Amino acid sequence: MLVNPEYRNRHATPGTRETLRDSAPSGMYTLQLKPQDKTPKYKQIVQSVIMDIERGILRNGDQLPSISELSVEHYLARDTVEKAYRELRERGFITSVQGKGYYVQANDTAKLKILLVFNKLSSYKKIIYYAFLEALGDQATVDLQIHHYNVNLFQEIIEKNLGKYNYYVVMPHFTLDTPKATYQAILNTIPSQELVLLDKDIPELKHDCLRVFQDFDKDIFNALEAASDLLAKYSRLVLILPSDANHPEELPWGFRSFCLTHDKAFTVVENAMHEVLEAGTAYVVIRETDLVELVKKIRQTSYLLGREVGIISFNETPLKELLNMTVITTDFEAMGKTAATLLLEKHRGKVRNPFYTIRRGSL
Repeated sequence: MLVNPEYRNRHATPGTRETLRDSAPSGMYTLQLKPQDKTPKYKQIVQSVIMDIERGILRNGDQLPSISELSVEHYLARDTVEKAYRELRERGFITSVQGKGYYVQANDTAKLKILLVFNKLSSYKKIIYYAFLEALGDQATVDLQIHHYNVNLFQEIIEKNLGKYNYYVVMPHFTLDTPKATYQAILNTIPSQELVLLDKDIPELKHDCLRVFQDFDKDIFNALEAASDLLAKYSRLVLILPSDANHPEELPWGFRSFCLTHDKAFTVVENAMHEVLEAGTAYVVIRETDLVELVKKIRQTSYLLGREVGIISFNETPLKELLNMTVITTDFEAMGKTAATLLLEKHRGKVRNPFYTIRRGSL
């Protein structure tokens, strides 16, 4: 450490970290650099300073070590330190005073920078997005990017933006043939205190991060269980699950578990196009195009919806309410609000998002 000996003798205690206040020498600030971390050193400097500002270790007006001091102390190239300080200055966290050095200028009104990385942009994702923004209010600025289930695009997004945001809120949905180890490795490059998993949990990921998620297996089982009295008159259940939509593989697990528990015949099909309707059958429908196809088929028969043939649709919309359609759905608005609220509180841990059944006439 580059520390004034007199200051060390008067103030330092082994194992403690001192912050720079008033006339304290610039060398007292300790960077959190990890030699084994593959993150570029300039990004580690940026992350360390921002985290310590957020934690109150660095406060407005504190002086940072000079470029020369950091270069010597941590065996870094001057260009590396200059690049880090330049980014911190551009993002409004520090300022430079000619002839004196670099100072923290962030204060309690400084806004967080958050990167949202969604798998796709749908009507449901928009509900999450706007609820997230509303809960954050004016405390943060949010950028949105879409990885389209493509793990290579996801990696590019993270590598390009790592170190530039306070938080990375990620929906880790990828094509079903994507090895888990591939996207887990990318997520592991994000510091745990900056990562938020949204919509889907990854139990294998060892990150101690915030997770606001759906438990797809248990959620669909419990939602069907909540409608078991309505399903009693149906001897057969059909899950229409498109194979080209990259839906979580846990969805059919919960469906099969319910059918086996209640001794129901069951089938999983890809679409409603070739489905031949039979009395005593209830359909669980994921995609709206299949919902429309089923309703059209029912109207061409003498079957009554909600008596001989039943439909449960996945995810609530105003149109389904208008059609009097029974729905099993997560609370998308709650997901966005919960993630934002807990993020602002610097909370970590797992939070399961509400999932429920809306009973209507289609069952």
